[in-house]
Amino acid sequence: MDQEQTPSPPVAQRKNLRSPLIVLKVTLDDGTKSFFGYSKNISRNGIFIGTVNPREPGSTFQVEMNLPAPIGVTVQCTCEVVWKRPFRKGSPYEPGMGLKFLDLPLPIAEAIDRWVVEQSGPS
Repeated sequence: MDQEQTPSPPVAQRKNLRSPLIVLKVTLDDGTKSFFGYSKNISRNGIFIGTVNPREPGSTFQVEMNLPAPIGVTVQCTCEVVWKRPFRKGSPYEPGMGLKFLDLPLPIAEAIDRWVVEQSGPS
């Protein structure tokens, strides 16, 4: 199976913990157009954006998103698409794309990491 037909990598294969975080609006700007997507999870290294028009892997662009409390900041950074899942009628998986943060400021990455660890509870 290719990545387009499967869910994101299993948790055991991920470099960092992730946690659900609904980010209501993410603005992506590649210099030619902007669009809005919706996030379902986040880690210090990246974010999943639910969209019926995912970009191609390898694409890079600026992202601006307002992270709600407890993080409570507006983030602007460059991201790279590392995988995409297009819309497929009847698919059990939400369409979208996995983005890798390329230049997320360290204090923001650390705040996201702390929040994700708190959400995962005791080991």
